Parts: sequence; C-alpha cells; structure tokens
Amino acid sequence: MNDSYVECLVSRKPNPLNAVFKILIYGVTAICVIMALFTGVTIMFIPAIALCVLIYFLIPNLDLEFDYLYLDKEISIDKVMNKAKRKRLCVLDLNKMEFIAPENSHELDSFKSRGIKIKDYSSMDPEANKYILVYNGGNGIELFCMEPDIALLKCIKTVFPRKVREY
Repeated sequence: MNDSYVECLVSRKPNPLNAVFKILIYGVTAICVIMALFTGVTIMFIPAIALCVLIYFLIPNLDLEFDYLYLDKEISIDKVMNKAKRKRLCVLDLNKMEFIAPENSHELDSFKSRGIKIKDYSSMDPEANKYILVYNGGNGIELFCMEPDIALLKCIKTVFPRKVREY
C-alpha cells in the first residue's frame, strides 16, 4: 500500500475588530437583560433573545482554522470553528487539479483576468506563503487559496511533479 497522509492546520489571523464586536454584542445583550429584569419592561427580552441567538451562531465563526488533509491523491479542506466544531468545506481530487502555484506566479494571470472568484482558505496573513490551486471540477475551473506547509507540497509533488509550480 502506497498511501500518503499529511495534515496541515492553518489558523486564520485574528481581526482586531472581532474583539470589539464581541465586547459590544455581549454588552448590549447584558444591558437588555438587566433592563428587562429590573425595570419590568418584558419587551426587552425579545432583543436579548435575538442577540443570544446571534452570539450562538456568529461568535464561533470569528475564531477559524482550516485543516488540509492529504490522503491518497485527495485533499480535504475542513473549517474548524472556535476549536470545537468541524465542517467539511470540500474534497479535491488531485487528478482533476490543473496545477498549484504561489499566489504571485505569472501562470495564474490568465485565470485572474477572467474574474474567477478565489475561495480563500488561508490565514489572511499578508506575509504567509500562499498557493493557488487551480481545479477543474464539476463546476468548471475553480481557484482555491491555501497555505500548505512543506510536507504537504512535497507529498503533492511526489505524486504530481509537473503540476507543482515553485515560481
């Protein structure tokens, strides 16, 4: 059996506005609950409940990590929210991959000029080594922005040496 297995975890860079947003939404929720309890205005429970639902669904999405899992010519990309929930975003069969190249490679110019939207599964750090994977799947040509580590790139390169661009 000649299967390869590599896992790479990339944390999204925290946005300073996320902390401000968390403090603001928790503060407004607390004010609504306190007003409803102490003033007797029960109508204030409605915005408090709405804000609690917003906290439940929105706050975990502010702390993101992306998990790239390479196994036997496939890359699975998962989104890990708040280090607790995992959601599978896509599974890419590398036999359908056109190539993978660094973000600033000139081979990507023709794809970028066509206006193909890039699905960004990276840390959003401007100094990180990002790669664009050009994928020809069932939805036509798709571009995926990733931050693979050296082990993942080496594993892809051993199986598909002509599809990994280093320039």
